[in-house]
Amino acid sequence: MAKIVLIGANHAGTAAANTILDNYPGNQLVIFDGNSNISYLGCGTALWVGRQIDGPDGLFYSSKDILTSKKATVHMETLVEKIDFGAKKLIAKDKAGKEVTESYDKLILATGSLPIIPKIKGLDLPQVASAKLFQDGQKINSLLDQGDIKTVAVVGAGYIGVELAEAVRRRGKNVLLFEAANTSLSTYYDDWFTQDMDKILKDNNIALHFGELVQEIKGESKVQGIVTNQGDYPVDMVILAIGFRPNTALAAGELETFANGAYKVNLKQETSKPGVYAIGDCATVYSNAIENTAYIALATNAVRSGVVAGHNAGGTPLESIGVQGSNGICIYGYKMVSTGLNLKAAEKAGYTPLYTQFEDTQKPAFVKDDNHKVKIRIVYDKKTRRVLGTQIASYQDISMGIHLFSLAIEEKVTIDKLKLLDIFFLPHFNQPYNYITMAALTAP
Repeated sequence: MAKIVLIGANHAGTAAANTILDNYPGNQLVIFDGNSNISYLGCGTALWVGRQIDGPDGLFYSSKDILTSKKATVHMETLVEKIDFGAKKLIAKDKAGKEVTESYDKLILATGSLPIIPKIKGLDLPQVASAKLFQDGQKINSLLDQGDIKTVAVVGAGYIGVELAEAVRRRGKNVLLFEAANTSLSTYYDDWFTQDMDKILKDNNIALHFGELVQEIKGESKVQGIVTNQGDYPVDMVILAIGFRPNTALAAGELETFANGAYKVNLKQETSKPGVYAIGDCATVYSNAIENTAYIALATNAVRSGVVAGHNAGGTPLESIGVQGSNGICIYGYKMVSTGLNLKAAEKAGYTPLYTQFEDTQKPAFVKDDNHKVKIRIVYDKKTRRVLGTQIASYQDISMGIHLFSLAIEEKVTIDKLKLLDIFFLPHFNQPYNYITMAALTAP
């Protein structure tokens, strides 16, 4: 019987814990987490804050009680302060200041990520919030209830920033959305798609301030404004949604790390030290799109990495099959999904990318109800013609289609292989010459 210690119990940690507890009951599992809650779905914060769901209760899918009922020992609100890798033990401190020492045979690090916070004046003002933890959602929700909060600045137009901009606007507040890039969602999508999202945001009275760098938050006892390299704007509240960085200070200098500081792991999620695993946002992934190690912080990747590490720590060798970074967003009903690389990312990875695109309605024109336009772009490598990435967008729910392209990237399918792919036709669902077929057929 082995003693496995798990540090961190959000998505990756919960997946690892359940894998061990459900499949390897002969092992002892000890869990440490610095938070007071487990498994919060941060991707649902905007739905809660925007009053699109009844409340936050459904955003939790595990708890200390659930894990302890499976025979885990769980230390909540207990921060691990030091790991002695040589002696295989760690020292933690609970919220009362009591020191806890624990030994281990195998160790799983699931310490997650931390919000990127710019080094600017005014961060300590009470109306400034980040967006990651349940407590952050509580703060944002509470501030928006206050009548004197009229105008809110959201800093960062990635997924979380755009979702929160919509949520805050749904609460009847004026919203200013700031972004250093010249468009929203530029990490995952090409301009052909982001221009649609920018228009939707603008049409819903969200003021877009792209190409602006925030330099200061103004105010004495409360937020009064925000200053960028292009102007000074009166606001009552600021939400920071710039992005995240891996939380790896605990083992700094002890484990091999990636360029951004994430723990570098192999396909078994094992770090540079045997028997020590890293999962979720604190660790790297293997990207099938670039065929190399990468950092892609997504909850789906975290869960899969937790399953892989759980089996390996439990005693069953298992390797990850890699990831494509599949993702999606829905803003005011407009759905955008992508997987793999967009054009800029493909060029940065060293490819010479080509693309093919197509736009048409989901169903034949004679179908009048529930029939929206769909646009698709498939990015592929000029030399090998291997599919590198795909983006699809519509008011139609086209989300399941992206999984086909995720598998295509994983299996190194060429754009030409897709030209005669067996896709069924029925007017209730699609067109005989549907957008996937047409994009492939017209590929240069």
